[in-house]
Amino acid sequence: MHNLLPNLKIDINSSLYLKDPESSPLGRNIVKNSIDLIDIHGIEEFNFKKLALEIGSTESSVYRYFENKHKLLLYLSTLYWGILEIEFVLQTTNMKPGIDKLMKAVDILFSIPESQHSSYKLDGKKLRHILNSEFVKVYHNKQVDEQNKAGYFSIYKRLASRISTIILEVNPDYLYRNSLSSLVMEGSLNQYFLSEHFENLTDCHSKANLYLFYKDLLTNTLKR
Repeated sequence: MHNLLPNLKIDINSSLYLKDPESSPLGRNIVKNSIDLIDIHGIEEFNFKKLALEIGSTESSVYRYFENKHKLLLYLSTLYWGILEIEFVLQTTNMKPGIDKLMKAVDILFSIPESQHSSYKLDGKKLRHILNSEFVKVYHNKQVDEQNKAGYFSIYKRLASRISTIILEVNPDYLYRNSLSSLVMEGSLNQYFLSEHFENLTDCHSKANLYLFYKDLLTNTLKR
């Protein structure tokens, strides 16, 4: 039971925001509408001026919550992985160790995040689409080591560790469990991206195909 999350709450690093957006209707509106706009325009074309116009407020009011749009993107990615981690804990805690438990983790990674696990009335499909397209930009930057030390990626890394532990349970002799865990997590986003933009680079064009691909990959890779 020690692996359960306290109160099943997403513990987003407070360094990612200047004022907790969950603490006010305006803050929650900023997060919800930023998801809508980034999904439409992408992070490059998104800015706080457009967001302020969308929510009927001022640009300065947005800056009271987030220092810049990169911090906002980090916040959204943390929210995404945090929702999935809660679902992971709820669905796998009482399962017996084995390949079925690992495949349940895979199924969760390919699912749409449910807004019931946060105080936001967010569109989980849009949030997932943003992560499919933008997550690589979250950590591909010159400040990644400093951000990592500051704990910006703690939830993402913790979920990867949980999956790594299940891999170890399936095959204690497998030497590359951390690499396999991160491959599965990255693939849960990248395969969707390839399907949408480079369809000839993947055979997986549906969640069902993705599940079967990873079942084949993991079952064969982890054979004793």
